Amino acid sequence: MQKSRNGRQEPTKHASPQKQGRAKQRAYVIAALQEGEDLSEMRELLRTAGVAVVGQTVQHRELPHPNTYLGEGKLEEVKELAKAADANVIACDDELSPRQERNLEQALGMPVVDRTVTILDIFAGHANSAEGKLQVELAQLQYNLARMRGLWTHLERLGGGIGTRGPGESQIETDRRLARDRISALKRRLEDVKGHRATMRTERDRAHLPQVALAGYTNAGKSTLLNALTGAEVGVRDRLFHTLDPTTRAAKLDGRPFLFTDTVGFIRKLPHQLVQAFGATLEETAVADLVLHVVDASAEEEELLAMLKAVDDVLEEIGAGENPRLLVLNKADQLSPERRTELAHVHPEGELVSAVTGEGVEALRLRILEEFEKGLCDLELLIPYGDGAKLAELHEMTHELEREDTPEGVRVRLRLPRTIAARYDRFSTAPPALRDEFGDPVIAHPPATEAAAPAPPRASDAPAAAPAHAA
Repeated sequence: MQKSRNGRQEPTKHASPQKQGRAKQRAYVIAALQEGEDLSEMRELLRTAGVAVVGQTVQHRELPHPNTYLGEGKLEEVKELAKAADANVIACDDELSPRQERNLEQALGMPVVDRTVTILDIFAGHANSAEGKLQVELAQLQYNLARMRGLWTHLERLGGGIGTRGPGESQIETDRRLARDRISALKRRLEDVKGHRATMRTERDRAHLPQVALAGYTNAGKSTLLNALTGAEVGVRDRLFHTLDPTTRAAKLDGRPFLFTDTVGFIRKLPHQLVQAFGATLEETAVADLVLHVVDASAEEEELLAMLKAVDDVLEEIGAGENPRLLVLNKADQLSPERRTELAHVHPEGELVSAVTGEGVEALRLRILEEFEKGLCDLELLIPYGDGAKLAELHEMTHELEREDTPEGVRVRLRLPRTIAARYDRFSTAPPALRDEFGDPVIAHPPATEAAAPAPPRASDAPAAAPAHAA
């Protein structure tokens, strides 16, 4: 549009096509790998962080260079390629030491960010709750504490000995002290958050509801699966680390209520600072009765195995490695018939589902019930008439309960999870000897009527031995 002589808006007669503007941040990706050149995950991380990727270089070596990450000759090559690609930042597919980062910036003449910084930036952009923001800030401070640089370095050489330190050195010490104080304050606040979550879990435990946690690699479809299982409407987007705060929804399976919790996704080379900072959030997975390990089945088998290992490592780190686990192969709608056959042979224990189309979701519900059935034990309890509250508690927990009124109290037969059954040991009618290898009471059933076997002779009934004769 343009203005005419009388001030009116008129269409432009010869409008030139608008040029697409350059991205504000243009990253050139580097990596030191033993083999292969696949940097698709790092490129996806940068895309999620809002950074355009203009090129990449991989150097094959056993270990990164301890000083410059890449070799000297490769650095010269990267410098020329990055300049030709109009990059304004270098992104590294590893966590760099402070020395490596500083030397790379000096050699390449532009800012350098590593994989950890990229992931922390994504977390900072996706954190919406107060708890999530606290956890991200703590992780960022812990990462940056060893990388702080003095802003007044031109004053550092004013001093010449004891008692003459320059203001530049004292300033960096002040910055680090303030950062450490802030880290301590954040840890105290997160301890309060942890206590609050523990209180919420205690309230849920009183209801004795089975808890299922959805864990897995980021962008594997955990939130979509949560919606499919529970009918919830949790926000879903095709991007990495969309879910940071745990989301819990209730659903009934075969008439019994369950709690399903969607947790933060994992990734290869997940920064240790994030695992520590998100301890309160990840604890929801550690205390779950069953962990649904959700994986993107549309990935190549080698990549799928790498994702499984990355998640298993984090689960071990947070103390959930021994929890009962069920493998869920999601995104079945994107699989070819050949890939479905391959998955059935390689991962026969997995449940193939599509959270988008609903394929396999009902079978997954039945499988969850079967997994919980394995953890149930048979109980026979005698509840005194004065403990009516306990009887009501049992009725709330299960509808499959046999009741018999006796002069001593109410005799009930039911099945409960082992963790809950221990609370009712004092009401058990099974003597301590009648317990299985897990310590659970075993109901003694009377044996079938058979012909009575002759009793073995007692020692007193045996005939007396003949007296020995002297030789």
